Amino acid sequence: MLESLFKLTENGTEVRTELIAGVTTFLTMAYIIFVNPMILADAGLDRNAVFMATCLAAAIGTAIMGLYANYPIALAPGMGLNAYFTYGVVKGMGLAWEVALGAVFISGVLFLLLSLFRTREWIINAIPRSLKLATSAGIGMFLAIIGLKNAGIVVDHPATLVGVGDLTQPAAYLAVLGFVIMVALDFRRIPGAIIIGIVVVSAIGIVAGVSPFNGIVSTPPSLAPTLFKFDLAAAFQIGLVSIVFAFLFVDLFDTAGTLVGIAHRAGFLDADGKLPRIRKALIADSVATMAGAALGTSTTTSYIESAAGVRAGGRTGLTAVTVAVLFLLAIVFSPLATTIPAYATAPALVFVACMMARGMAEFDWDDVTEYAPAVVCAFTMPFTFSIATGIGFGFITYAVVKILSGRFHEASWPVLVIAAAFVVKFIVIPG
Repeated sequence: MLESLFKLTENGTEVRTELIAGVTTFLTMAYIIFVNPMILADAGLDRNAVFMATCLAAAIGTAIMGLYANYPIALAPGMGLNAYFTYGVVKGMGLAWEVALGAVFISGVLFLLLSLFRTREWIINAIPRSLKLATSAGIGMFLAIIGLKNAGIVVDHPATLVGVGDLTQPAAYLAVLGFVIMVALDFRRIPGAIIIGIVVVSAIGIVAGVSPFNGIVSTPPSLAPTLFKFDLAAAFQIGLVSIVFAFLFVDLFDTAGTLVGIAHRAGFLDADGKLPRIRKALIADSVATMAGAALGTSTTTSYIESAAGVRAGGRTGLTAVTVAVLFLLAIVFSPLATTIPAYATAPALVFVACMMARGMAEFDWDDVTEYAPAVVCAFTMPFTFSIATGIGFGFITYAVVKILSGRFHEASWPVLVIAAAFVVKFIVIPG
């Protein structure tokens, strides 16, 4: 059955290898079941319900990816988009979390339509590469400042906006310890470097009396506080177009980049450099986003950590199905999720930020009309505490710079349309 379903022999793999690869991938991304509930709880969502929604959304999306697209790629609520959901949309704009979930659901529907009607390639190709790279790097810096804030290392300051916190507090030095553990373990290519760092720091904090211990396992918590709580009617308001676009934009390019990057490492790309069955993979991603919003979590997307499983030999959807099963088994660990303190997840945010910031190295630093808009895009995300604002500034800067430089032909009409839309948005709804 497994052979006929996943074509193991055709892909040069076997059941044992696929299972090991699945466990490897799960360990590298399991941190999300602790980090995501903590971030979304700041938006007012019930932490236990979000824990359940995170595990179920990841399981559903990953299972669809494995069974429908037959790729060893796992999905879960995306880092960066969960932070934007909480700190950019709910806290930053003062919107209810139900409305934000509605915006996530709508972005999933749009993503599905783009995948079904094969317009994805056109959109991706129309957006300048520099802005794609800048979006990833900017989200990384956005995560970093949130992580440093949660650790108490960075605090607000009336004169300088930000300043250094009290580094003598246990939370600060435990967060630093967690970060160096993650870096050291990742350098040694030990699977689960992030989750190991989180657990070690949490254990030290509990033993030292810095944070309480709430247990390890229990019956699964209720989904009732978040299940189908999204507010679609409010999310359709014209003022929320930029929010929906931000969720859609980031998910679209994050997914495309992840799929192509992992496919390249695994040797899935065909002779023309294209990924077979990419339409199925994108459909799986978009359905996962809609399912996640219905359950009560932010955008669910493909995880680059899947590369760890590919490196361990994973080549088919059996790897993904293994990850999905492990996410389902994880739902009994809800007490552990509430035990994990903010100072233990803070280094995970900073570590993920370090990995995402590498996109800046690929800017075209010999062309000021390319790197200047990209830097504006990346830097304005953390400094305005908004991914959507960063994307908007990036597009506007790119379009205006290209026109004034006499290189109008390099600013495609989709870029001009998006830039114009953001100009209108900033004028009409400046907040």
